[in-house]
Amino acid sequence: METLNDKLKDKKLELEYPCNWCYKVIASEKEALQNAIEDVVSQREYKLSDSNRSKTGKYISMNLDLLVHNENDRQFIYDTLKRHQDIKMIL
Repeated sequence: METLNDKLKDKKLELEYPCNWCYKVIASEKEALQNAIEDVVSQREYKLSDSNRSKTGKYISMNLDLLVHNENDRQFIYDTLKRHQDIKMIL
């Protein structure tokens, strides 16, 4: 029996650009996370909102919402945030 994962395995995400996109950004400290996002998307309008804190308080996550213009733009922001020294993970 074919599962949903089997059906979606070879599918590419299809988006109509420009569109709003939300990245979940995870870091150790809120201020460092906010500064990292400002470093990456400072020239753009964006919204940053609290998301979660780990049970131990070691990690914090925030939602970054902004307009992406095309696939390359969306991927560039993801890659740049992912490489930032203060960002632990991005979803």
